[in-house]
Amino acid sequence: MKGTADAASIKARHYALMREAQSSEREVAEAATATLLNENMGLVRTAALRFRDRGIEFEDLMQIGTIGMLRAIRTFDLSRDTAFSTFAVPLIVGEIRRNLRDDGMIHVSRTTKQLAADLLRRRQDFTAREGREPSVNELAALAGLSCEEVAMALAATAPVASLSEKVFEDDKGELGERITDDESGNEPAILTDRIALSEAISRMPPLWRKIVLLRYFRNRTQQQTADFLGLTQVKVSREEKKILTFLRGEMTV
Repeated sequence: MKGTADAASIKARHYALMREAQSSEREVAEAATATLLNENMGLVRTAALRFRDRGIEFEDLMQIGTIGMLRAIRTFDLSRDTAFSTFAVPLIVGEIRRNLRDDGMIHVSRTTKQLAADLLRRRQDFTAREGREPSVNELAALAGLSCEEVAMALAATAPVASLSEKVFEDDKGELGERITDDESGNEPAILTDRIALSEAISRMPPLWRKIVLLRYFRNRTQQQTADFLGLTQVKVSREEKKILTFLRGEMTV
């Protein structure tokens, strides 16, 4: 009986924190998000351990998994009578799988692709009919699936942007302009808040996320990053300038 009571208490506390994390008050939301992350990092670690032999550093897997955890915190439906961990784990695993797939290191099954295609069709039909996109709950009900199955299928088959595509040309400033000092070894101040950074990274296109991972978590120079991604150093410099501008906008009040 005590174990059941403890579980209920933990669930109630997580729900209270989740309400705060989804609050429009930034300071309240960030504090609650930090607490939820700290108390649930075991879920991220467990998920990351499943992929430790895929050729990616464990720390990087943890960082990617944390992005999935943040997405779960933002999208968890408080009206559902379920444990947060039940909803979060598929999103954490899905985020890691998607990043591995972006690197060409994982194969998405035909069944998953077909399921995702069906879900996207249902979502389009619903949007055309109702004038808005369906919630995860509504989409799951339409497809006869659980919310976790819907989240996993869509996360595993999310569109991947080409690494070599140009976002747009930057006609201003020196072509070789450097946004950071490679020799100093210091990260820009904008990157010090790891929680806010992870949330911002989760909203970036795949190319930007790869650049951030290589430059600030693997400590690669711009030239090393360019060589790894098959780009020019100038291209990486331009994209990094856009990334830092984006981060300043996302992480300042």
